Amino acid sequence: QRISWALLLVVGYLFYLLLGASVFQLLEKQAESHFRDQFQLEKLRFLQNYSCLDRQALEQFVQVLLEAWEKGVNPEGNSTNPSNWDFSNSFFFAGTVVTTIGYGNLSPSTVAGQTFCVFYALFGVPLNLAFLNQLGKGLNCHLITLERWVQKPGRAQVQSTFLITGTLLFLVFPPLVFSYVEGWSYGEGFYFTFITLSTIGFGDYVVGTNPNKHYIPVYRSLTAIWIVFGLAWLALVFNVGADMMEKFLQLKWHKSNLSLAEGATIKLEDEPEQPRIHIPG
Repeated sequence: QRISWALLLVVGYLFYLLLGASVFQLLEKQAESHFRDQFQLEKLRFLQNYSCLDRQALEQFVQVLLEAWEKGVNPEGNSTNPSNWDFSNSFFFAGTVVTTIGYGNLSPSTVAGQTFCVFYALFGVPLNLAFLNQLGKGLNCHLITLERWVQKPGRAQVQSTFLITGTLLFLVFPPLVFSYVEGWSYGEGFYFTFITLSTIGFGDYVVGTNPNKHYIPVYRSLTAIWIVFGLAWLALVFNVGADMMEKFLQLKWHKSNLSLAEGATIKLEDEPEQPRIHIPG
């Protein structure tokens, strides 16, 4: 039965991945093709307007711009722009390393920085997991203590209050702040919030990276602190959800096995007893 349950879980997991791949391809491939065609058209128009440039020179310039963006340098900026590696940004980057978010918009470019990043993550990721585990246990203990103070019918209300409060603090209110500071829509802010706290970290939206905006020095540091506590809360919610899903699937699987067993028993009981043939000695 354990093998059957594990096989069901593996098949369901693979099916979920295949479903996601199909939906993403359906939603994004056409838009990507449209943007690619639009980019090629704009490039042709640029070459027509500036006939002194040839295609190879333009391609080299575009490559330089891409490398600049990958290294976190704003091509439109100048020497007076704040550094991408000041203490606030470095603190934020360190948080994205140990939490395994890894936006990808900023990364060390020196050999020494890359080497340090490897060893920093090697020890920092387990340390972060241990810290989040203890933080989650603390939240869970407070929740259990609070449940003991109330009567049994009110425990569901306590759990609901914990879920609603955490949702407001970590998923609903932060997008309002990000929308105001970054100039995003609320939907974009909520998207960034969930993608960050779930440690997916695509890097298409990152706070404090708009060169046209002036941020307070501690903005990204405060965001890093919000990320740590948000990770602990969302990890606790994910654990509860995973346990509930596992129990639900196991219950369904157990019920189906019981139904099959009962059906087989009834079938055996309904079959008429075969006449016994007596062979005289």
